[in-house]
Amino acid sequence: MRVLFASLASVGHTYPLIPLAIAARDAGHEVHFAAGEDVHGPLAAHGLRPFRPADSFYEIYAEDLAPELARLRPDLVVHEWGLPGAADAARAAGIPGLWHGFGRMFPAGIGLERPAPGRPHLDICPPSLQDPDFLATAERIPLRPVAFCEPGALPERGGPPLVYLTLGTAFGTPEVLATAIRGLAALGAQVVVATGRVPVEQVGPVPGNVILRPWVPQADLWPHVDVVVHHGGSGTTLGALAAGVPQLFLPQGADQFANADAVCVAGAGLRLLGDELSADAVADHVRALRRGYRDAARAIAEEIARMPSPDEVARALPDLA
Repeated sequence: MRVLFASLASVGHTYPLIPLAIAARDAGHEVHFAAGEDVHGPLAAHGLRPFRPADSFYEIYAEDLAPELARLRPDLVVHEWGLPGAADAARAAGIPGLWHGFGRMFPAGIGLERPAPGRPHLDICPPSLQDPDFLATAERIPLRPVAFCEPGALPERGGPPLVYLTLGTAFGTPEVLATAIRGLAALGAQVVVATGRVPVEQVGPVPGNVILRPWVPQADLWPHVDVVVHHGGSGTTLGALAAGVPQLFLPQGADQFANADAVCVAGAGLRLLGDELSADAVADHVRALRRGYRDAARAIAEEIARMPSPDEVARALPDLA
């Protein structure tokens, strides 16, 4: 088949689709990927034929994609939850479409249009953490979440334990990072920090057990992490869960509060909100996570491991189309 993938031009929205796109390519399908140029590098590196529809840089609207559907004539369109316009364009062209999730169904009011229920969805969220209303109304096709990152060198590490701190690529401030680092540095563990949108020089001096990097290959780091402290983005949340890593959430916006709630209810994490955040609170919560919570995190990791792999779902795409 010829399969067209489409996503918003950001890491958090594009990367969750890449494992299935690669698997579809490996299954012999011809794969094209519509997205803004900011994410073309990793797509091109994996032979996924990225292109930018019309003048789209981040969002893609139905009118942007319609001429490309006429040009490519794909047999199937796979589009992420953040692109309702792709669903409209595929439906207008008479082409089967699949919604592809990026995590737990996001709450209303965060700036994204929630997808309509009753449509086929590739769902990478383990059922135990998925929104109950979405579970009850959607035609779900389970798909194992697979962490994806661009290749890169891991920071040189000492012995365990290792605590990983990230606030992602879209949120985070020097103040929040510095507060978390002060708490983590006091634990005696090695701390790896991905500063993301915050320049390293704005974080300030750190003790010798803290490694600062603008970016780390997160997917390759997970097997070495004992506890992760993070913002609650879907990619980091699912990556940690798949590795059985307990999580401390410092949610900043978007769907992060809902992700934190779900993981905490499942017993695999803790959270600090607003005025609760202090260096001492971070240290205390990470100590608690290291004493417990791992069994619940590992149980969810086992649930994720039982979900169909991207290779299995890719082989089934002709039936889904």
